[in-house]
Amino acid sequence: MEYNFSAIEQKWQAQWEASKAYQVPNESDKPKYYVLDMFPYPSGAGLHVGHPLGYIASDIFARYKRNRGFNVLHPMGYDAFGLPAEQYAIEHGVHPAVSTAKNIDTFRKQLDKIGFCFDWSREVNTSQPGYYKWTQWIFLQLFNSWYNRQSNKTEPIESLIAFLEKEGNRNHPIPNSGFQFPANVKRETEYGNTFTAEEWASFDEKTRQTILMEYRVSYCGYGEVNWCEALGTVLANDEVVNGVSERGGFPVEKKRLRQWYLRITEYADRLLQGLQTVDFSDAMKEMQSNWIGKSTGAEIDFAIKGSDKKLRVYTTRPDTIFGVDFMVIAPELDLVHEIKGNGQEGAVDEYVAYVKSRSERERMAEKKISGVFTGAYAVNPFDGREIPIWISEYVLAGYGTGAIMAVPCGDERDHKFAQHFNIPITNIIGDAYNGEEANNTKDAKLTNSGFLDGMVMRDAIEVVAARLEEMGIGKRKVNFRMRDAAFSRQRYWGEPFPVKWIDGVAYPLSESELPLELPHVDSYGPGPEGEGPLSNIPEWTSQHLETNTMPGYAGSSWYFLRYMDPHNEGAFCDRKASDYWRQVDLYVGGTEHAVGHLLYSRMWTKALYDLGHISFDEPFKKLLNQGMIQGSSRFVFRINGTNTFVSKGLLDAEGKYEGKLVDKLHVDVNIVDGTELDTEAFKTWKPDYNTAEFILEDGKYICDNEVEKMSKSKFNTVNPDNIVAQYGADTFRMYEMFLGPVEMSKPWETKGIEGVHRFIKKLWRLFVSEEKGLIVTTDAPTAAELKVLHKTIKKIEDDIERFSFNTCVSGFMVCVNELSDLKCHKKAVLEQLLVLLTPFAPHVAEELWHQLGNEGSVLNAPFPKFEAQHVAESTKEYPISVNGKLRTTMNIALDAAQPEVEALVLQNEVVQKWLEGKQPKKVIFVKGKMVNLVV
Repeated sequence: MEYNFSAIEQKWQAQWEASKAYQVPNESDKPKYYVLDMFPYPSGAGLHVGHPLGYIASDIFARYKRNRGFNVLHPMGYDAFGLPAEQYAIEHGVHPAVSTAKNIDTFRKQLDKIGFCFDWSREVNTSQPGYYKWTQWIFLQLFNSWYNRQSNKTEPIESLIAFLEKEGNRNHPIPNSGFQFPANVKRETEYGNTFTAEEWASFDEKTRQTILMEYRVSYCGYGEVNWCEALGTVLANDEVVNGVSERGGFPVEKKRLRQWYLRITEYADRLLQGLQTVDFSDAMKEMQSNWIGKSTGAEIDFAIKGSDKKLRVYTTRPDTIFGVDFMVIAPELDLVHEIKGNGQEGAVDEYVAYVKSRSERERMAEKKISGVFTGAYAVNPFDGREIPIWISEYVLAGYGTGAIMAVPCGDERDHKFAQHFNIPITNIIGDAYNGEEANNTKDAKLTNSGFLDGMVMRDAIEVVAARLEEMGIGKRKVNFRMRDAAFSRQRYWGEPFPVKWIDGVAYPLSESELPLELPHVDSYGPGPEGEGPLSNIPEWTSQHLETNTMPGYAGSSWYFLRYMDPHNEGAFCDRKASDYWRQVDLYVGGTEHAVGHLLYSRMWTKALYDLGHISFDEPFKKLLNQGMIQGSSRFVFRINGTNTFVSKGLLDAEGKYEGKLVDKLHVDVNIVDGTELDTEAFKTWKPDYNTAEFILEDGKYICDNEVEKMSKSKFNTVNPDNIVAQYGADTFRMYEMFLGPVEMSKPWETKGIEGVHRFIKKLWRLFVSEEKGLIVTTDAPTAAELKVLHKTIKKIEDDIERFSFNTCVSGFMVCVNELSDLKCHKKAVLEQLLVLLTPFAPHVAEELWHQLGNEGSVLNAPFPKFEAQHVAESTKEYPISVNGKLRTTMNIALDAAQPEVEALVLQNEVVQKWLEGKQPKKVIFVKGKMVNLVV
């Protein structure tokens, strides 16, 4: 009986589905374990072989935990809203609801062929009203909440209103220090944005709502965004490259629009602290810490010469104020146009226009120095020096105050900027710290050259910060690099906001009005003035509904909770279910979501925890980042201006053919065998190549090859359906793991899969003979066979626990080879081997399990128990030397005494040869180490 993988896999996939083998209850006497994959966006291209890498890793671990006796939740769904889906639909002339449904169907069929243990009864789809009803509900929880800095938690907005009615906001300042009260509001309080309880009582409804909006966790404001006219939407910074959209290459400009935001900055400290409680890699923790970017310093107000405006800067080193030689402010700040002058107006406007075309990512990565003098000067509050104010793209409006004081004598970047623009550099910091006379009295002038003499930096910072506060021009400040997250998009395919605008005030819909369903429209072009497509729908705007939609990460910020209770129509997740499953025990996904998705999920979880909806405040206990399976691209060489293609080996050192220029072009890897091109298939691949001619070497056309990102545009994708059809799902699963450590990136090479396929066939032959059928016996295993088995049990268990799946595959290969050499066909050994193999190759394991006569499923079989006595060594291979030179080795019992060792060694033929009939003068025996005969 041959190994018919196709029939076996179809048979067991059908039986597992019919028996609901992978459905799990929300109650069990078993311990729980929650394994989760970052769910996919169902693109039109379908899966390529790189996509399942993480899914296979999580599937192995989920199955392993099941065999270890856990109640394992392993769900799957689709991140179905977002800009890519909308663009795909536009490009293909279909509605995104139609194309998304079709793509999901394709994904599901591909995933099923690979044989994952997903509990499909819990499937979620973020674009379905039954799902996004609860995304909208959570948004309203955030909208109706504020962050109480005193209790350090999210609280209902009613508790804030109670404070404001009783004591004003003196103990709860407005988070946005730049907030401006409406011009018609009369207030007696003069300091900043503080108001009294009496003033709060005097405010009209609109003013109160405007103020409350400044506290809400999800709030509306105005901000600079990356606006893409062609796509009709706002783009995230990482969606903009060199001033154009990453998708489509369309122009992008900065635009000031009304946007929804999440006040994630209020959670910054807790997000940092939470990293100490989760099992993320050090690199991941560092990435998140750097993104949050906590720093401690001071905000300082500088007067501007000839203006009533103030320039507020944030610095972590207020003590360096003595060495400030120029200021740099972000080009997009309104202040730029209020202070520009002295003939610099044109240069400033031109530079601002240039910066508008640049993404923040590009600005931060830019090494070339650029900037423009505004013509204005700030005044140093300590010595009255006039400090020139510049603008430069390396300063971002969203970080700190959008302005820095530049200290060239203490900062390399500032020094290079000063040198580039010939700005005079002082050395006043050195004078301040190293003056000959020290004067540390409270009344001393900070301009005294000895004021900071002898102080360590920490003390100097504290002294200067305190003096700035005394002078009323500065205050201590903790700052974060992270900014509040933009939470709206000017597009159609996304969750509608459950909000109505009445007289400029946003009012939430009631829970009974949810879901606010996305209206079906045939055309969804951008609205006027950058508004979303929903603004073109009279039925929508007549109800004063919000015309923006939520971003792609809205549904993905909480989906792990919905899996726990996916069919509940009365709650986003029953509390009993979330208390049972709690955190995700193992979360598997790519590092591309390291910052955005993970931070937002963590923030939403903390908010839901604070509000009492769940009992944990971190969503994911352990994170495993899988690497990328790269494509092995192939290239052909076309003589420039012709349709003639030259084989790689015929090109000269300069990449030319007989002095002619050659174009290097990607070619579909599926029509290349190794590096040899199928020239006939190439001609039919694209119409342009129908008349292609070839200059061959040794009768073949040899392509070049490179390892690149696997991408449809590079024609280096491999469809897993084809691999499964040719070799089977079990072979595909094991080969993906065999390629290398799961966390590392590695190239795909289809030819390498043959070795794994041969291994499974060899495994099959331990159980089945083509002539005799089942050849398994019930004979008792030998010590050698038990040693092989238990050595393998130990290795597989240890390697799975540390996610070293590639070495597991190697371990299985060694085991099968050794059992084959021992001609082991014994049920007592092979049955346990099948359980070990089940997480990796479940179909062949289930088939052979039943051929052994077992009634239940191998999916539920207990994981084999390692017994150390079977691998304990009873002998030792000793090196045997004569006069200090190694001559042979011998296996000798570990408990052998010296007389017994000497007798055995002297009988050895090799030893006798080197003794040449002589008796040794001395036999040196070091137990467990060596034997040396001295002649």
